[in-house]
Amino acid sequence: MTTLTELQPAPVIDETTRLLTEHYVFPEIAGQVADLLQRRLDEGAYDVDGVEELARAVTADLQSVNGDRHLRLKHHTEPVSPAQGAATMEAMRRDFDTSLGGAPRVELLDGGVAVLELAPMLFPLEWAAEPLGAALTLVSRARALIVDLRANRGGDPDTVAFVCSYLLDERTHLNTMHWRDGERREQSWSLPHVPGARFGGSKPLYVLSGDSTFSAAEELAYDLQQLGRALVVGEPTRGGAHPCKGWTVHPHLEVTIPMGRAINPVSGTNWEGTGVQPDIPCAAADSLDHAHTLALARLTG
Repeated sequence: MTTLTELQPAPVIDETTRLLTEHYVFPEIAGQVADLLQRRLDEGAYDVDGVEELARAVTADLQSVNGDRHLRLKHHTEPVSPAQGAATMEAMRRDFDTSLGGAPRVELLDGGVAVLELAPMLFPLEWAAEPLGAALTLVSRARALIVDLRANRGGDPDTVAFVCSYLLDERTHLNTMHWRDGERREQSWSLPHVPGARFGGSKPLYVLSGDSTFSAAEELAYDLQQLGRALVVGEPTRGGAHPCKGWTVHPHLEVTIPMGRAINPVSGTNWEGTGVQPDIPCAAADSLDHAHTLALARLTG
């Protein structure tokens, strides 16, 4: 274990507060959190046994003011590059290589109902377009589709738009990112063309959710729900709507800081703090069977 004989907490806190003050989407909250971290440092709250313990303690304080679950000090077992975002990208690439590119399950159930599991992340589109396009084309012939996001912990908003493009008929405004400066906005739209075949915008579509569903996976569920395109079946999601970036502040520690907030064009808000609320609430473990039953009833009704 890396210990604090190799790391003094003060430089980590100093760099974390600097980045927080410079980049966090809510400047007023950034100031409050920075003051809290400095006070906790002065009190000796971060004089703990190791880097992993420090990450837990600092993350709890980072999230204590407004509950932003994207605001974290993440521990990495293996040393990571000091380049911005390198820690996250290295871990993400390992997950990509061991999950069939983020589509680990494609299955045809009774009645022509397909299941497509997207996990553990919606990987960067430059990696994921080929495997996701292949999987989405494969399920395009199904009579109904269940997209399983129960184990998906987030990812790339561009990949959200890519997946939505297979599930809609027309180019559609999905989301708008509002960045910290208050003036710059970035709209997300589904694509006018996709590689392969679309499932389309009219056949029955269900999205499975659970308390591990987070961030970009929540956006996918929320976008489709707000458009009236899909029914969300399962449990409320974790509630993280702020896109973030990561900075390495120690060879084993990365601070992630949200730099914007998502605004849905239908609801005028997002799922931050509340999670995506299912249309059909049930235990996540039962949601696949429940969605399959709903699909069969609709197809035969």
